[in-house]
Parts: sequence; structure tokens; C-alpha cells
Amino acid sequence: MNQDLSILQLVLNASWVVQLVMLLLIGVSISSWAAIFRKLFALKRVNTLNDDFERDFWSGTSLNDLFSAAAQNAKTAGPMERIFASGMREYSKLRERRISDAGTLLDGARRAMRASYQRELDAVETHLSFLASVGSVSPYVGLFGTVWGIMHAFIGLASLQSVTLATVAPGIAEALVATAIGLFAAIPAVVAYNRFARDIDRVAIKLETFIEEFSNILQRNLGAHSASGH
Repeated sequence: MNQDLSILQLVLNASWVVQLVMLLLIGVSISSWAAIFRKLFALKRVNTLNDDFERDFWSGTSLNDLFSAAAQNAKTAGPMERIFASGMREYSKLRERRISDAGTLLDGARRAMRASYQRELDAVETHLSFLASVGSVSPYVGLFGTVWGIMHAFIGLASLQSVTLATVAPGIAEALVATAIGLFAAIPAVVAYNRFARDIDRVAIKLETFIEEFSNILQRNLGAHSASGH
């Protein structure tokens, strides 16, 4: 039992297939953590930009001024500001065509905002499917490495006359390291996926609420225009 059973020795002594599985899982784990931190900062930025624009929107600034600012900030604007800009752009285009029907104007603006909303949501959800895949597949990849390692260990033991725990332990321990690395890759990915999915749902609800509120404002403005026109 004097064999060195440190994690490093177990990894170095494992069969090439198990080592390949471990290397793959370590690479996936690093990519997963990179995606987690990238998504964490991206969602924080989205929420900050949305909050800033919402504060400006309800501060009493005119819609035309907000639209001008959104056009200037096109590259650095948040999802809510871009949705607002797409709605206002379509609304303005329809007004320029001398379309005065309130329903047509409102439907055009809503369709433009819905299309923009879908694009923004797709952008916010990037890398989420990767985390889901890591969380679901990594344990099985690790398990494959373990099964292969144990099989390899038992094949090696077949030629021995007497088998003791001392001869069995290193081979099985080497194989089990693959499962441990698989779980190490999967657990953070699953936790992060659940957290981000919940956060993205909140962002989506907030954007949908804004679309409804802005549509109501446009409807009131159209009502006011038609009343003054009469």
C-alpha cells in the first residue's frame, strides 16, 4: 500500500483514454467558467442600461429627444433603448407616409418593437445552451472515462495470481478521478444556467412590460392628435 495515490499521480498513471477524457473535461470546465463570467458581466450591463433608460423615459423627457439620444447611442444602447428606438423609427416612417390611421400606426410600431425584442432576447440568451450542454453531458463523459478505466484495470489484473485491495485500488481510483472532474465541470454549469435563466426571464418580463407601456403612450398621443385634429 506504499503506492502514491495523490490526484496528480492518479492522473499521470491513468490510461490514455481516461487521460483524454480528463483533458476534455478540464477544457470544457475552463470554457464553462469563462462563459459564466462573460454572461454575469453581460447581464449586469444589460440591467444597468435598461434601468438608466427607464429612468430617463419616465423623467418627462419628450419622445423625440429620447429618440434622438437613442439614435446617437445606437452602439452602446441597452435592449430597452433599442426596442424603443425601433418602435419610434417605424412610427415616424409611417407618419412621414401621411398614414393617419391610429390602428395602422400602432400596429406598425408594435411589430417593430416585437421584432427588436426577439433579437435582443436572442442576444441575451447566447452561451446559455452551452452551459446547459456542459451541465447535462459532462457527468456522462466522466462516467465513460470511469467505466473505461475500471475495465482497463480489471483486464490488467486478470493475469495476476492473487488480487488484493492494494492491487485493485490504484486502477479504480484513477478511473474515479474522471467522474470527479466530470461533476466538477457540470455542477457550476447547472447552477449558473438556472441562475441566468431566471435573470433572463426577469429581463424579458421587464422588456415586454415596457413595450405595453410605450404602446399605451403612443395610443394616448394618437388619441390626443386625432382629438385636436377634429
